[in-house]
Amino acid sequence: MGKKKTQRDLGRRERQIMDAIFQLGEASVAQVRGRLPDPPSYSAVRTMIRHLESKGLLRHRSEGTKYVYRPTQSKESVSRSALRHLIKTFFDNSSADTVAAILDDSDGKLSEEDLDRIEQFIEEARKEGR
Repeated sequence: MGKKKTQRDLGRRERQIMDAIFQLGEASVAQVRGRLPDPPSYSAVRTMIRHLESKGLLRHRSEGTKYVYRPTQSKESVSRSALRHLIKTFFDNSSADTVAAILDDSDGKLSEEDLDRIEQFIEEARKEGR
C-alpha cells in the first residue's frame, strides 16, 4: 500500500489549489482558478484538480453540470501535519525552538490576548506533563 499523500508532498501549484479549496470550503474549477495567482488555463487547473483527487486529497460532487471539489481531510488535520513537518525540518523537532522563533519574529506585535492564550497553553501542557 502506498504512502499517504500530504500537502507537503505537493508542487507549488497543487498547494495553491489546495489552499484555495480550503479557503472556500469547496469550489468548482472556475472558483479555484479565480483564486490562483497568474492562473493557468481552465483545462490545466481541471487536470491538476483531477490529479489531486486521484491522490486522495480531494473528492467531488456534481452540482448541475459542474463538479464541486472539497478536501478529504480537515484543514486542522492538514495544518497539524504541516506544522509537525516544519518543526522536524527547521527546528530539529524542538517545540521550544519553534515557539522561540515565532515569538522572536513577532516584533512585539503580540496582543495581551495572544500572550494570555500562549500562557494558558503552557499551563495546560504542564498539567498534562507534556
